[in-house]
Amino acid sequence: MSAEERPPVAVVTGASRGAGRGIATALLSAGWRVYLTGRTVTDLGDGSVAVTVDHRDDAQVAALFERVADECGALDLLVNNAAAISDRLTSSKPFWDKPLELGDVLDVGLRSAYVASWHAARLMVPHRRGLIVFTSSPGSVVYMHGPAYGAQKAGVDKMAADMAVDFEGTGVTTLSIWMGILLTEKFRSAFAGHPDALAETAKHAETPEFTGYLVDALWRDPRLGELTGQTVIGAELAMRYGITDVDGRQPPSHRATFGAPRERSGVVVR
Repeated sequence: MSAEERPPVAVVTGASRGAGRGIATALLSAGWRVYLTGRTVTDLGDGSVAVTVDHRDDAQVAALFERVADECGALDLLVNNAAAISDRLTSSKPFWDKPLELGDVLDVGLRSAYVASWHAARLMVPHRRGLIVFTSSPGSVVYMHGPAYGAQKAGVDKMAADMAVDFEGTGVTTLSIWMGILLTEKFRSAFAGHPDALAETAKHAETPEFTGYLVDALWRDPRLGELTGQTVIGAELAMRYGITDVDGRQPPSHRATFGAPRERSGVVVR
C-alpha cells in the first residue's frame, strides 16, 4: 500500500493515561493508525494498536519499531510522551528530601525519547518525510517540581533543536510542544466534591486531546518544515491553525506567567 493509500502511522509513547492517551485518541479521530505504548496500555478501538513497552528496556523499544516497520512499512509520526513521574513530584521539599526515584524521569522521559527518536529516524529518513514531537512544559525554563523534572523538559526541548540540525534536508521535522495545565482524570479527581473550583480552573487548562489536534494539524501543514527545531506553546500553535479544544474553547497561553521558550542559537559545531 502506498503512502497515499494508507492512513498515516503514529507511535505515541506513554499512552496508558493522561496526555499520551488523549493525544492518541485525538489522532485516531483524525484517521491515524496509532501504536500506543505503555507498561499497562490498552487499545482505544479501531485503528489503535496497544503495545506493552517498558521504555527502560531498549530491546522492547527496538521490537516496537520493528513491528511498525513490518506491519506498516513506514512511520510518519512519533510523539515522545513517556515519562516516569513520581507521585511525590509536586512535594515542596528540596530535591534531596524527595525520593531518589524522581531522577528516573532522566531515564524514562529523556533518554527514552532519544532512543525512540533514533529508531524512528531510521524509518522516516528513507521516506523523506516524518515528524517527531516531544511533549514538554514551561518547566524547561522555570523552577517547576525540582531539578530532575526541569532537566528532562529542558532536555527534550534541546533534542528537538539539535535533531533538527541532523535532519536538515531529509524531510523530517522535530518540534517540542509546551502543554498547559492538563485536565487529566487524576487532575480532575483532585477537585472531587468541588465542581465550581474545577470549572474555574478548567478555564485556564486544556484537555489531553488538545495536543493531539495540534499534532494532526502540524502534520497536514505544507509549511511544517519552517517550524523544525522549535519549542512552541501549544495554545499559541492552536491560534496559528484556528484550533479549539473539545468544548469549543481556546485554551490560554501562559507565556505571561512562565515566560517564553529559549531561543536556539544558529551556531553549529560538528
